[in-house]
Amino acid sequence: MSSPVTVRVRRVRAHPEPLPLPCYETALAAGMDLRADIEGELTLGPLERAAVPTGLALALPPGYEAQVRPRSGLALRHGLTLLNSPGTVDADYRGEVRVILVNLSSEPFTLRRGERIAQLVVAQVSPVSLDEVEVLDDTERGAGGFGSTGR
Repeated sequence: MSSPVTVRVRRVRAHPEPLPLPCYETALAAGMDLRADIEGELTLGPLERAAVPTGLALALPPGYEAQVRPRSGLALRHGLTLLNSPGTVDADYRGEVRVILVNLSSEPFTLRRGERIAQLVVAQVSPVSLDEVEVLDDTERGAGGFGSTGR
């Protein structure tokens, strides 16, 4: 197993009862849970969306991104997911991380301070350069798109 990458984190608001920092809930988890840094409650009606604050800003090292992903339990049990999933936090962004939560169910959902609303996965990214060509090399799949490989 490789050594952990250090990501500096800053709380963007003072609060008398600060929320726990994101952490891995199990030893082999890929994501750390992000929590709603809200006062009181926030109710999302059916098909309603909101940019929910996490209260955290990150300083990712160069060559890394943070991906904000849905939590499977919220999606299955309550129809809550994320728009623009996965959301990307770039290494040069220093603002507050917000989660664009949407309620796809037919029932309102009430969110409370500190509830786990998304996962944060930090991943290495490689810079690329694009080389424009007239023809691409052939592959077995070719230009076959959605559903082209069968069930």
